[in-house]
Amino acid sequence: MLNSRSHLGANPAKVPRTPDAGALPRLPRRDNPNWHEQDAEAWEAYELKVMVTGGAGFIGSNIADRLVEEGHEVVVLDDLSSGKRDHVPASANFYRMELDNRWLDRVVERERPDAVLHLAAQISVRRSVEDPVFDARVNILGSIGLIEACRAHGVRRFIFTSTGGAIYGDVDQVPTPETWPAAPISPYGTSKLSVEQYLHCFRQIHGFSSAALRLANVYGPRQDPHGEAGVVAIFSRALLEVRAATINGDGTQTRDYVYVGDVVEAFVRALGSEDQGSFNVGTATETSVNELYQQVAGAVGSGAAAEHGPPRPGEQRRSSVDYTRIRNELGWEPKVQLTEGIALTVDYFRTQTAAAV
Repeated sequence: MLNSRSHLGANPAKVPRTPDAGALPRLPRRDNPNWHEQDAEAWEAYELKVMVTGGAGFIGSNIADRLVEEGHEVVVLDDLSSGKRDHVPASANFYRMELDNRWLDRVVERERPDAVLHLAAQISVRRSVEDPVFDARVNILGSIGLIEACRAHGVRRFIFTSTGGAIYGDVDQVPTPETWPAAPISPYGTSKLSVEQYLHCFRQIHGFSSAALRLANVYGPRQDPHGEAGVVAIFSRALLEVRAATINGDGTQTRDYVYVGDVVEAFVRALGSEDQGSFNVGTATETSVNELYQQVAGAVGSGAAAEHGPPRPGEQRRSSVDYTRIRNELGWEPKVQLTEGIALTVDYFRTQTAAAV
């Protein structure tokens, strides 16, 4: 028997969803100078049902919050291996389950969402190198199962969370555009590319509407300071707790850091668009890990020097993505500068640290 943990309260009357209505309505762009009341009225008259896999996690929960704020019905699917239950919006219908759960098809059939935002994944590059079979089982087979369930049960829009760093590997052109040949050097990047290719096949065979967002290094409130990928969160927590922060390698490797609020906006725009294919989501700016550490230390008010450990296998030296395509087609561009985003993130972890005392 299927069980969900629903906290849905009384809702105002909803406009019936029409599965055969064609393309999803575009989400309004409130920072667009052409925004006007007619758009707002049209938006208020239509509610989407959106499933967010990984919706208890760092990025997924921020997206779920935004969708709820916009008046949409949200379904969250998360195994809570890294996500937190209290990050799931109270109004969301919540399923605690993994992607390879045998009930996945039944859940999609039961909920029949208009759209699915797929963020659930094995995100550790290190683990993908150590256990590529596990990485493939979660990231490739789990995703294919979800895509097929969505196709079978009439989901009209599917947004996949891909990677803007690991998918390209070491490249000569930085910032890197989507047209650059993908050549991942880790099983994690390979798994993301594989799912993008499956989505392409589903578009060609079934007319399945989808887009893949190739995210740069996302940071911000709710990021996990205990994982390997959230370097801003890791540095923030360590320095606030007066512990040594470790930089892997010499620290001259570069990354493209994009604030989570900007990433949420990218998902919202992709959700309301008919554009398909892959889109880079980043700032087109390289920042070395050493530079990043200095900025975080400055925001914390710490003069502590970082320690250096061995480099990680499977990581490239330089990474930054060109966001020209998503700017031209979806009107998206990053708004939050790195200094501002780091300050917001440090403030969040400062509050968290104080509350834990």
